[in-house]
Amino acid sequence: RATGRAPCSRKRDVPSQLSITTTLRYPPPPLSLALGLTPPVPKAESKVLNWTPNMADLFRDAPIGQIIRYITGNRVLQYPEEKPDFQCPHGYTPNDMTDKKPQPTLSPVSTPSADDRQDSVDPEKAGLEPSEPIVPADRPNHDHQIPSPDRIALERMETSHSGFSHTSMEKSRTNPTSNPLSRTTTREALSRAHTRADLEAAFAAAVTTTTTTQTNNALSPLPSHPILPQHTASGQILVDWYTTTDPANPQNWSLTKKSLVNLQICLYTLAVYMGSAIYTPAIGGVMAEFDVGPETALLGLSLYVLAYGIGPLIFSPLSEIPRVGRNPPYMITMGVFVVLLVPSAVVENFAGLMVLRFLQGFFGSPCLATGGASLQDLFSLVKLPYVLCLWAFAATAAPALGPLIAGFSVAVEGWRWAMWELLWLAGPIFLVMLLFLPETSAANILLRRAERLRKLTGDERLMAQSEIDQANLRPKDVAFEALVRPMQLIVMDPAIGFTAGYVALCYGIYYSFFEAFPLVYIDRYGFNLGQMGLTFLSIIIGVVISIAIYYAYIYKVVEPEIRKFGLGAPERRLLPAIPASLLMPIGLFIFGWTGSVGHIHWIVSVIGIVIFTMGVFVLMQCIFVYLPLVYPQYAASLFAGNDFARSTVAFAAVMFSRPMYIGMGVGPGTSLLGGLTAACIGGILVLYLYGDKLRARSRFSAK
Repeated sequence: RATGRAPCSRKRDVPSQLSITTTLRYPPPPLSLALGLTPPVPKAESKVLNWTPNMADLFRDAPIGQIIRYITGNRVLQYPEEKPDFQCPHGYTPNDMTDKKPQPTLSPVSTPSADDRQDSVDPEKAGLEPSEPIVPADRPNHDHQIPSPDRIALERMETSHSGFSHTSMEKSRTNPTSNPLSRTTTREALSRAHTRADLEAAFAAAVTTTTTTQTNNALSPLPSHPILPQHTASGQILVDWYTTTDPANPQNWSLTKKSLVNLQICLYTLAVYMGSAIYTPAIGGVMAEFDVGPETALLGLSLYVLAYGIGPLIFSPLSEIPRVGRNPPYMITMGVFVVLLVPSAVVENFAGLMVLRFLQGFFGSPCLATGGASLQDLFSLVKLPYVLCLWAFAATAAPALGPLIAGFSVAVEGWRWAMWELLWLAGPIFLVMLLFLPETSAANILLRRAERLRKLTGDERLMAQSEIDQANLRPKDVAFEALVRPMQLIVMDPAIGFTAGYVALCYGIYYSFFEAFPLVYIDRYGFNLGQMGLTFLSIIIGVVISIAIYYAYIYKVVEPEIRKFGLGAPERRLLPAIPASLLMPIGLFIFGWTGSVGHIHWIVSVIGIVIFTMGVFVLMQCIFVYLPLVYPQYAASLFAGNDFARSTVAFAAVMFSRPMYIGMGVGPGTSLLGGLTAACIGGILVLYLYGDKLRARSRFSAK
């Protein structure tokens, strides 16, 4: 054979799999990449791999496809490694593994530690001809120690085909040939970032990758480069992406496929969050049927909110286990959530209804715990804020849609109708996820690829990096990171504690509206349940306006700054939060003092809610971008702790808001909440002006 490569097995000897033409040479030198001049590929050395991703692959990777594979013993919906015509990529066959010398090709997911890394293939002995001398990653290239502007431009061009490895980032600045040649994954980049230099390099890779991807997509497909597997000191061969454009890598999926996944995650989030407030129009019916007071009936809302704050402490770390991945927690818990809606609609006692509501919130929480993580699996660090805004829109708008949807029907059909409506929404979403939601965890995808390659070759040395990592992970470490670390961060770091408290306050005020609105629009203005539900559209309007403003800010200000000056100080991300923090007390005062009197047109108080919502949404987006930049290695724990804090405060707000509004009045009660948000403006200013000093004193921040 022209390539001189050994097949994985005697029966698997026919070229196949990826619909890209790739050469077994090393990648062209940086100058060639910068000028777009790649050397012609000799026919004898080229190999066409027919691996075009299609809908069959999407169906195969979805839960239903995995179930079918399990039932049939993997005889249908096969992966490339399981097909008779599969041929192992270079570096995975015994003939390719005879020599171990340094090479530049690393991967973000399967990059071993610096002490454990040995490179796998000598290009000369493997029959390859490097285009230029290869400089090992652990030995500096003194010819490039003072990078010129031209050299920096060339490095950025080459980084467009690069990934992220914090163990070699500093070297990559002066040694472009040591850059890894695979796409960075957002979550891997953040989890490995322990210093400011790490974050700068991660964002630089994301910026250049995004820019070059957009340019190449408009003209021609991105060039593909092979990724050679790594060897560890203990002898394992790390299974990786086969090429830089490997379609198995979620970062390489088409925009259509990513959009489909994004849509499903948003619909999933919409259904679960709507499940909290869809109960509020049913409170009157619950009080009448079970003979309970309003404060007791409100437990159906507050317990649900509390439960989906507890769930992330368990489900978030579970989904980070490579053996588990994202989909099993999603599908199992969503299935339970849908099933629980049936007894919730027919239950005959109040205690049973409350237990079911708590369980619904708990089993619905993986969308809150892991939805953002799934989107981070797909999109680069630069483009991630855009899709996270859409996901946040689903989470914010859903509680407002609940009273709107159930308000008219409950008044006619009774309180149980609200539960049936939620079932009609959640059931079809569950079926769509079952059919079309692929696994997005890169660690899980590579782990299953390693298992298939071991079965194919019989070589037990083929392992995913996650398998090696998990072998050294103790259960008590997982429990500590899941249950103790989030609280430790909130208590011991003032910046984290303040932001968690501020977000929790905003969330609590949001849920207090479900008690304030009936007192204002039903008691003062004489609305019925359905009409009162329409006033919640003001929240959706506020979110839509704030998304438009925030998108414009990211596109016109943030992205150009990052491309021109680099990541910069994390406090820059808090700049929109300053005017946003001013909007919240203004909106609350307008709502409280115009809605409580009854003779001012109701639209004025609704405008106050729009203003408040705009401030809350922008503030939360700024904080959720700021925190991972300051504490990247603790991002998962930060969000789990933040979820728990805001759900706990929302639980309390639902319980105390009605007595507060009745005792103090809507105007004074809302003014009290507005005063608390006004006091927090100073905290945001302190973070923006003196955040660098706080970071320097923090034991948790990236230095």
